[in-house]
Amino acid sequence: MYEHILYPTDGSTGAEAALAHCRTLAETYGATVHVLYVVERLEPHGLGGDVEVHSRSGMVGDPKGEEAGMVGSRKKRDEVRADIEEHATSLVEDVAGQFGDIQTKTAVRTGPPYKAILDYVESHAIDLILMGTHGRTGLDRYLLGSVTEKVVRMSDVPVMTVRHSDA
Repeated sequence: MYEHILYPTDGSTGAEAALAHCRTLAETYGATVHVLYVVERLEPHGLGGDVEVHSRSGMVGDPKGEEAGMVGSRKKRDEVRADIEEHATSLVEDVAGQFGDIQTKTAVRTGPPYKAILDYVESHAIDLILMGTHGRTGLDRYLLGSVTEKVVRMSDVPVMTVRHSDA
């Protein structure tokens, strides 16, 4: 029934909640799991030139280094992008390792997450998308938007969602 399952992850607890379900389905159907991480573009977030990267936290901060109490180093936008992509690659490889003997493929894409997920589905003959949700409701969901909700509404293939529980 399912030959290729897409497991988009951002490393969050919401995404982790879906991992066991994905593993079970892949084992049941002998499917390949595609582990995908999407890096959003940096430019819309105001990272135009040099940025301050705080060595203690890895946070991107004020390009003028005016954030009190933090030790940082100046990096070019391309260096920050390379660091983010390196982190993303490491994350998908770590997640793929959690699938054990199940065949996996890893990918990192750049762009709006819901669009990158849907584009990946189309170009890789994905049969099912299995993804976690943070379980936001009401105003939080409206203001923050929901990648999962957009994928569910716009996908041409079935989408299984697993809600993160705080319990």
